Amino acid sequence: MDNATVWEWVGYLASVVVAISLMMANIKKLRWWNLLGAALFVAYGLAIAAYPVALVNFFIVLIDAYYLVKLYKAPVIEES
Repeated sequence: MDNATVWEWVGYLASVVVAISLMMANIKKLRWWNLLGAALFVAYGLAIAAYPVALVNFFIVLIDAYYLVKLYKAPVIEES
């Protein structure tokens, strides 16, 4: 398998991971899956020199990371 084909599959995988993230009801799971998909798209975009793809997904990684930090720092409210 040549290098271009490998990166093409990384792009497909990134698409599937982002699609999976959008099916999550749990916001923490959504953010984690979306972060993974966006990180894969960053690698894919850089590998094929599609810098706009890499840049926008880099910002999505930062946004997901920011909200994950907020979610994990938030106090847990237990229902009774």
